[in-house]
Amino acid sequence: MTDLDTFREETRAWLEETCPQSMRGRAFHWEDAHKVFGTEEGQQWCEAMGERGWITPTWPAEYGGGGLSGDEARILQEEMLRIKAVPPYGGMGVSMIGPTLLEFGTEEQKQRHIPKICRGEVQWCQGYSEPGAGSDLASLKTRAVLEGDHFVINGQKIWTSGAQYADWMFALVRTDPDAPKHDGISFVLLDMKQPGVTIKPISLISGSSPFCETFFDNAIAKRDDLIGELNKGWTVGKRLLQFERSGIGGLRNGGDNKRKKGQKRRNELVELARQYVGDDNTLGGYRDDVLSHSMKERAFQLTARRAMAENSSGRTPAELTSIFKLVGSTLARDGSELKARLMGSQGIGWQGDTFTPAELEHTKNWLSNRAVTIYGGTNEIQMNIISKRVLGLPDG
Repeated sequence: MTDLDTFREETRAWLEETCPQSMRGRAFHWEDAHKVFGTEEGQQWCEAMGERGWITPTWPAEYGGGGLSGDEARILQEEMLRIKAVPPYGGMGVSMIGPTLLEFGTEEQKQRHIPKICRGEVQWCQGYSEPGAGSDLASLKTRAVLEGDHFVINGQKIWTSGAQYADWMFALVRTDPDAPKHDGISFVLLDMKQPGVTIKPISLISGSSPFCETFFDNAIAKRDDLIGELNKGWTVGKRLLQFERSGIGGLRNGGDNKRKKGQKRRNELVELARQYVGDDNTLGGYRDDVLSHSMKERAFQLTARRAMAENSSGRTPAELTSIFKLVGSTLARDGSELKARLMGSQGIGWQGDTFTPAELEHTKNWLSNRAVTIYGGTNEIQMNIISKRVLGLPDG
């Protein structure tokens, strides 16, 4: 028996013993994560995974991560999928600010912030977009003035996902208003529970409020929580977006998550066609559509795996993430559109006894997957990055 075989046996036994039944075989939207992991069993599950470092399985053990090899991390993922265990919620701490701190943070900053992320003890939110700075993010105006050992922050952020539940924010702020717009920006961390931070959830048509407006009125960020150099935060901020896009585009796990989900979606498309439009060999006339979309998804997954396998550094790629974010978000949107067409009027229900829970879930997915082409940088922004940074095309 190899070391990996032993690791698989031990991992399987531990998961079977530790993972609560309520944390198995369930799906939920990210905006409802606080409800799922706010339960007693949800908290116990996160604490157990955090103690082993398995919320962040490949992060360095010295900061509280699991220190697992790539092969061991894949085994952990496979064994969790086997029992349909819900991954512990790490949120933006795991997907965005944690990797950024590992790359840009000082040793003191890593020791102070990363162990809490690894244990699932804190939740983070992102302070990037503003009412006048969305796609043109470098136009941001939220001001931070350095006074001694801290920054005094005034301004507003918008579309702050999960701000009402967050303990900390990572934010881009303007520290030199006289510099060109891409300069004079700094990347800071700040406590969301302090006076001077006001959060106003934005009510959506669905009735939920996953996004917020966040206002700063002399809020404080410590000088020790400046990440990178003063007035050089644009470089740090762009890198964080690459970590975000790698997750959206399926690069973070070398396409493995996308591959398994893609297999499920292919089977789901076939079953939906048979259920709603006919069970003959043509799938009610949608056979070519289902086949074409399935082939595109599979090609995307294989390309993601190859890209990560060829990445000898092990670091998240840079501009390459824009390619996968563009293609991945487009596939998600088109897949939801295809499902809605297969289901007909049953695929656009919002409430009522005439719709099954699965049908209502499809409607929510259809709406959320349209948003994937916007958040994390719109498809248009990704195409601009690809044209300039990958293809080397001239501006204008």
